[in-house]
Amino acid sequence: MNNLVNPNLKQQNFREAMQRISPFVHNTPLERNRTISEITGGQVYFKLENMQKTGSFKIRGAANKIFSLPKHEAVCGVISASAGNHAQGVAWAANACGVPSIVVMPIHAPKAKIKATENYGAQVVLHGQSYYEAYQYARFLQNERKMTFIHAFDDEAVIAGQGTVALEIMSSLHDVDTLIAPIGGGGLMAGLAACAKQYNPKIKVIGVQAAGAAAMFNSLEAGSINCLTEVKTIADGIAVKRPGDITFRYIQQYVDEVVLVKEEEIAEGILFMLERGKMITEGAGVSGVAALLANKIDVSGRKTAVVVSGGNIDPLTLSSIIANKYQQVS
Repeated sequence: MNNLVNPNLKQQNFREAMQRISPFVHNTPLERNRTISEITGGQVYFKLENMQKTGSFKIRGAANKIFSLPKHEAVCGVISASAGNHAQGVAWAANACGVPSIVVMPIHAPKAKIKATENYGAQVVLHGQSYYEAYQYARFLQNERKMTFIHAFDDEAVIAGQGTVALEIMSSLHDVDTLIAPIGGGGLMAGLAACAKQYNPKIKVIGVQAAGAAAMFNSLEAGSINCLTEVKTIADGIAVKRPGDITFRYIQQYVDEVVLVKEEEIAEGILFMLERGKMITEGAGVSGVAALLANKIDVSGRKTAVVVSGGNIDPLTLSSIIANKYQQVS
């Protein structure tokens, strides 16, 4: 790990975030998975954020940011850009605070996520082919309408909210020694790693990224932020071209390793959770599971918690994965 001086987020920030949001979010189940444990030779637990309100961990960061806004910022309303999960978190938290919200989403965002965001009370604007293009347009609207921007990952209040996942894991599993979670822009991993390492520097923290959207992986390899020209993955929740400046800094310091998973491995993870776990999960959500199934991470003899970060998969994507699987079998 690279040594960075005086990171801003301390243990107190994560505890304050937990106090702020815990009355409103679920303390999601942490369940040992016998099959994965037998396959890997470790004790593997799934932190089931697919069972969180809005179907994703994203509500934690969005709620922490919005609930902590000064009144003069909140009253003007909030605006964000998202591929889907952050959108729902922003919409829910803004609605809970009684403030208007706008979310700009890529035009190809899953219809289920668009509809859910609208149902939580946000105005959805579809713009651009990617998260980055949606983000640029959201920034334009922010300036035009004088609203407060809620970044999907590159904001320390958002990162602190996501880090509450680590607090819950360590509270339930005191001797956990390995944490695995997906990386897109890096908000979840930055929060998870910074929180866990400050409580126990010996915990090993491993990130998983889709090979078709390996912006953080490439940036860490290069030692500076790398922007992709395109992303292509069924894991739309982590399909980000450019890591955050803040998240990159935290991940450089606190994360031990980042591995990549291929599209077919992500699909196998989704099917595993469906067939063996009886759970619907999305591509980003199962990236850690996919990495274990593909033997990308050695957790033998270790007590490991894997964050299953979301369950908001587009029904058409899920049906296509199932159809492809059974075509291969027949």
